[in-house]
Amino acid sequence: MDKEKVIDLTNKVYRQTLLFPKKEPLRYKIREVADDFLAKFISGRSFDKEIEVLKSYFAVAKYQNWVSYFDILEIEKEYDKIYDKTKYNRVSFSSPFSSSVLKQDIKQGNEVRMNATLDLRKRKILKILKEKQKIQVGELQRILPDVSKRTLRRDFEKLLEKGLVQRVGQKNETYYALKNEVRTG
Repeated sequence: MDKEKVIDLTNKVYRQTLLFPKKEPLRYKIREVADDFLAKFISGRSFDKEIEVLKSYFAVAKYQNWVSYFDILEIEKEYDKIYDKTKYNRVSFSSPFSSSVLKQDIKQGNEVRMNATLDLRKRKILKILKEKQKIQVGELQRILPDVSKRTLRRDFEKLLEKGLVQRVGQKNETYYALKNEVRTG
């Protein structure tokens, strides 16, 4: 997702809010949050809070009949697309892979102890694997477009060495998945 699309989306928000009553505070609040979102997107900072605030403001605007319900819905969908396309590039500190202490994975009943030496990209890969169950290098490269397939293969080799992932299949049918029971250290 490039910044030109986000700038265009911010302009759409401004055009829609022009239809709000002039002294309506929501007109300026939505613009302010859209501006914050743009600034955080461009600087690479997390914008989860802004998405939630915008959705709340849009919900109010939809029911006020100042603008078309469907125009606001379209803008919301565009923000959702941006969020979905960038969510794997944002690793939160609450990720089960960001800590070197023993964690309990309640859903699968697995104990996961991460080595503190894993870099951010490898933690992102593990987070993606946790959500998707299995992935091929090409699919992962589409999620992380700034990383070459060669680099991703090396990352998977390191994760294989540490016993964190397993390779399934051969040649063009090769997938990577989290090991059922992952222990390192």
